[in-house]
Amino acid sequence: MIIADLAKIPGRTYPARRRTQNIVGGASPVQAKNFSMGFVTLEPDGGQVPWHNQDQEEVYFIVEGTGEACLGSERQTLTTGQAAYIPCGVFHQLTNIGKTPLKMIYCYGPAGDVAHWRQELEGTLPRAGIEAPALPAGARPQCTAR
Repeated sequence: MIIADLAKIPGRTYPARRRTQNIVGGASPVQAKNFSMGFVTLEPDGGQVPWHNQDQEEVYFIVEGTGEACLGSERQTLTTGQAAYIPCGVFHQLTNIGKTPLKMIYCYGPAGDVAHWRQELEGTLPRAGIEAPALPAGARPQCTAR
């Protein structure tokens, strides 16, 4: 049996003020062909999974906290215990709008890396409204190094 222990996975911190720990896929000892899964902590008041899209379909499950979820032209609040489905190819973003860390689990399939991790670290993430579609009206701005 291969076990991934969240307490032993250091994860990676990204410029948009979040820490991502791979539970299935990436640096995790658990690998799967059909999906990847991870635990994300968004820092209070603005930590973010910035505006991006990917070829995989995905689900965000909020374990604890409150966030602003943007999906295409939609903008809604997600709170503890809620899950949001993200279809393939649709731009999406999640921003912590609370005063405490937002903790969430993502699951996407098929497995593999998503480009926005590398793009964010390199400062090449497509900018909302310039190289990517605009965010929904009233949304928190995209965190990006450019």
